[in-house]
Amino acid sequence: MEVARLHDRLKAEGKLSLQVRIVPRSPKTEWAGFLESGDWKIKVAAPPERGKANDELIRFLAAEFSVPRSSIEIVAGATSHHKLIRIQPPR
Repeated sequence: MEVARLHDRLKAEGKLSLQVRIVPRSPKTEWAGFLESGDWKIKVAAPPERGKANDELIRFLAAEFSVPRSSIEIVAGATSHHKLIRIQPPR
């Protein structure tokens, strides 16, 4: 699956849920592929300390989908590498 399809789904449905696996302490924050498990892999250039990796993930996704940070919610997995993310832009 391509990242462009995620943009299309968000536009068509008005919301988007993503299963992600983050890799903290990476050289830069970026998409790193789609795993066989169905999770998106995202490298995050922040350590998994005091919410820094989550903050960086939210910042990255907000920029990627051109939505405010408040439109992105970590629904599950706040302290895990595996997370469920909900993106729901304001109407």
